[in-house]
Amino acid sequence: MPVLHNQLPEILAEVRAQFATEWPEYAEFLSHDQGEVTTAARAFLTWLVELADQPRTPTDVAPHIALFESIGRLEAREGRELSTLLSAYQVGGRVAWRHVSRAALELGVEPDALAALAEAVFVFIDQLSSASARGYVWEQSEAVAERERRREELVDLLLSGRADTAAVRSAAVRAGWALPTEVSIILTDADNPIGNTFLTRLDTRSLPVRRPGLVGAIVPDPAGPGRRSWLAKALRGARAVVGHAVPLEHLPASVPIAQTAAELQRAGILVDDPVFADEHLDAILVHRDPRLLAALQRKVLAPLDGQPSATRDRLIETLRSWLRHFGDRRAVAAELHVHPQTVRYRMGQLHALFGSALDSPDFRSQLLLALAWSGAPAPGDGAVPQLPPKRAASRR
Repeated sequence: MPVLHNQLPEILAEVRAQFATEWPEYAEFLSHDQGEVTTAARAFLTWLVELADQPRTPTDVAPHIALFESIGRLEAREGRELSTLLSAYQVGGRVAWRHVSRAALELGVEPDALAALAEAVFVFIDQLSSASARGYVWEQSEAVAERERRREELVDLLLSGRADTAAVRSAAVRAGWALPTEVSIILTDADNPIGNTFLTRLDTRSLPVRRPGLVGAIVPDPAGPGRRSWLAKALRGARAVVGHAVPLEHLPASVPIAQTAAELQRAGILVDDPVFADEHLDAILVHRDPRLLAALQRKVLAPLDGQPSATRDRLIETLRSWLRHFGDRRAVAAELHVHPQTVRYRMGQLHALFGSALDSPDFRSQLLLALAWSGAPAPGDGAVPQLPPKRAASRR
């Protein structure tokens, strides 16, 4: 149908006019890329002419599909809805069919051929729509993958401890991450389903962390209004640790503190659910070096080495309570569920074994450090034993 080729400028002009009101950016595209659009339109018309001469089932118009895949990609990059583009295709299809059907009727095309033409027009529109949808999805998938790659690079930078402020700011811009005032590292058990669900539901303000031996997230502004209570509720049952809030540049130093808290949680020393590291800095400080703690315990408890095991355990339990209650025998008796006279008797034994050292403030400080957060090793034992849980701090 040469008449259709002659009408092509008119068809494209009518489509542009239809687009101008609702989709001005598409009208601009038709004008800007007129050469490529015209080539594709001519190929489409040639295809229709062949169908008119030899009616058959419409086939793929693959040679010109790439153009419409690229249009779909462009829509995704520009952040526009795919449905808008597909609606524009429908408008263009109706305009094209109006011209095609008019020309076919004028030329006396047989009904079978006319039906084939109608089918071909709308199959063509469907194929264009599918091509643009593919391009749209591909672009979105690649954009998500690129964003995640940049966020992983940012996490590596934040945890490295070697990046300056300018490098962090630049990486954050590339990753689309707004720099917060403070952050916390959250550690979860990689095999805990509640923790894994928490990580998958985090919004883009948080950065997932998945490294060998380090699974969790970097969360912004953990001390903000309502954030602490939200974290406590969201992480309940996850066996998680929430690191203390720090400026970004101090994040690498805060990670080992959170890891120590996680180790104490696994050992049953910290029993909160979840554990907030800033509520247990004393226990974390004492347990950062287990060998050093064990050495301190052996040194200060050496006077008890000759005692039978059961006696030694009772005396250590009494000594720990006595130190915590500043020598208040009634408070010690209430905590240990014994008579005050029993406390008096045991303290007499302890004074006999330790001598004047128990009256020394410095020695009492060492005893408190060795006993307040843990049990004591057996004589000559170099390891810290299974320890009693530290009382949960009150949470505001």
